[in-house]
Amino acid sequence: MTRTRIALLVSAAVAIVGLVPACATNPVTGKKQLALITEAQELAMGREADREISASYGLYPDEALQAYVQKLGAEMAARTERPSLPWTFRVIDDAAVNAFATPGGYIYITRGILTHLNSEAELAAILGHEIGHVTARHSVTQMSQQQLAQIGLVAGMIVSPEFAQYGQLAQMGLSLLFLKFSRQDEVEADQLGFRYMTAGGFHPQGISDVFRMLDALGRQEGNPGRLPEWMSTHPDPGNRLEWAQRAVASVDRGMSGMITNRPSYLRRIDGLVFGENPREGFFQAATFRHPDLAFQLQFPAGWKGSNEKQAVGAMSPNQDAVVVLQLAPGTNARQAAEQFFSTQQDVAAGPEWRREIGGFPAYSCAFQAQSGQSMLGGLAAWVEYGGRVYRLLGYTLLQQWPAYRRTFEQSIGSFRRETDPAVLNARPRRLNLVSVPRPATLEALQRDYPSTVPAPVLSLINNRPPTATFAAGDLFKRVTGGTGW
Repeated sequence: MTRTRIALLVSAAVAIVGLVPACATNPVTGKKQLALITEAQELAMGREADREISASYGLYPDEALQAYVQKLGAEMAARTERPSLPWTFRVIDDAAVNAFATPGGYIYITRGILTHLNSEAELAAILGHEIGHVTARHSVTQMSQQQLAQIGLVAGMIVSPEFAQYGQLAQMGLSLLFLKFSRQDEVEADQLGFRYMTAGGFHPQGISDVFRMLDALGRQEGNPGRLPEWMSTHPDPGNRLEWAQRAVASVDRGMSGMITNRPSYLRRIDGLVFGENPREGFFQAATFRHPDLAFQLQFPAGWKGSNEKQAVGAMSPNQDAVVVLQLAPGTNARQAAEQFFSTQQDVAAGPEWRREIGGFPAYSCAFQAQSGQSMLGGLAAWVEYGGRVYRLLGYTLLQQWPAYRRTFEQSIGSFRRETDPAVLNARPRRLNLVSVPRPATLEALQRDYPSTVPAPVLSLINNRPPTATFAAGDLFKRVTGGTGW
């Protein structure tokens, strides 16, 4: 999978760090810091990571929104200690409430976090925080410490881009770049982000509003996402909201002319997809169903599923077996299989299993693969369907292959055409703005303008308590659509 290449890239950087000085001057503090990675290497890692992130998660298909975020972020970054970096800001098409930065000035925010913000000042607070991680080289410092050794070890367990060590499916790849910052890093990024946003003329209240929303989000249950949630990689240094409130109170200048831009920001995100997009596939219990590609696959009951841009898979409860589906190169099943086995090292094909799956031409066989010091055993299949070739892999440690063989055969053999009209016609939920005609409570607005999400979610995305009253002319965010699946 392409995500693994990022882990390998980072590992390669580890291999050459001995050639560069161990200390460098921090561009923010002016102090010496451990930095085994040069700025040139940092930029190269950022460029490669950007290609992988864009391909793996996908960019949100709204050119105007992308240009808006890029312009806002670039203007803020130009006032920092590292204005010459090739600053790049992207909105990725993911439902998780998250934002993150990779080395070299590449910053990503999810559409999920945009739906939870309520002003341009709040967006500036998020961007400022991530910019702070880059200017202070926090990722570089983390990589130069113990986490690099861990990344190198994990990357060394990869036998090829197709076979991650079985227990690492959910942890490999891009997550290795989402290093969990220290509390000290978070304090510094908070302070830098506050400085950058206020230097840009944004109202400091935006940072308090963001942390209030994130705090409320953290107290809610049921907020899954493919990316790590923002707070999981940005640990709370303690009383973050209280710090933000004190920081706002300490501003010794008039705030009347500072930028909030609530209405204009909200209008930019009107119609934004909210939550998971069913058109990209979704799980119903153990069954994965894909409306756009019109197929379904039954994963083993009780296994933990994961749906990503380039692959969908599930891992056993004991984390010792995996089933993965993704598109494969080739014009037919046998050609794709031959190409796969001819390009994989230490992978041996066994006897052919089936020539048809779900009524479609297929090629399948058992296989064995060397993975580090371990041997893997599994079942591989290629299915011709809808003008594409799908590759399905089920694998585990060789000694457990007999116990899992029937499970793999049932799951891989369940691939079939999706025919349910409700699934094929599934549509995503979207944000919808309402201009409040008269003063009204959140409860009244929910009654008068129904949403397809519950009241606590409406309270969260509007960043208002349930008892809040909206003024006439104010903009109220609701969520519509998403029915039929």
